Amino acid sequence: MRAELAHLQSSMKMRVGPAGIHLFNRMTGLNILLDEVRVPRDLWARAPRHVSIALTNACDLSCSYCFAPRNPATLGFEQVVGWLDELDANGCLGIGFGGGEPTLYRRLAEMCRYTSEHTAMAISVTTHAHRLDDRFIASLAGNVHFMRVSMDGVGRTYEALRGRPFSAFLRRLEQIRSAFPFGINYVVNSRTLPDLSTATSLAADVGAGEFLLLPEQSGQAGGGN
Repeated sequence: MRAELAHLQSSMKMRVGPAGIHLFNRMTGLNILLDEVRVPRDLWARAPRHVSIALTNACDLSCSYCFAPRNPATLGFEQVVGWLDELDANGCLGIGFGGGEPTLYRRLAEMCRYTSEHTAMAISVTTHAHRLDDRFIASLAGNVHFMRVSMDGVGRTYEALRGRPFSAFLRRLEQIRSAFPFGINYVVNSRTLPDLSTATSLAADVGAGEFLLLPEQSGQAGGGN
């Protein structure tokens, strides 16, 4: 059994557990679960399948419904690298970098590059997208496997909630689309719900691979993607 598992792991990232053997290709997003295989308990992965890390609480927006803390805080680079190595060695398949707004984390590109080069985990970044110019996108390209972009409302609703031009947001989506597979995160509340049908149609038109609905969480405003 151990020899067979080692062979599978050489071609794809593998996670084993009570459900069987989970194979994952971070470049294509291919997931295969061999649920008929029974793996000894001592071989089960010790890390979660996916871990989200808020690199910073800082954000340059101030959405009233954001649950992120008001006090800006930032994780140390070496501390996070240690977590990444440990998670990878113990069967984690993917890491999501968020915040706050992760593009305000000074070493985001370096963090993504380290994760891509030194682990077999998939990397996603959740962002409001307004700081992603061509240069920033180029620094992440090749090391980020999926981008999650926050879009709450459409047109005037978006502008009232986010305080940024919706036209600028759409331009950022075009830039992101050229570099990464991406999806849209959509907070559902009384102000965004009327735009939901338009938002889903827009997501399909711009090539989003997924559309994730997030119910509003009560909390203090303070910034977050």
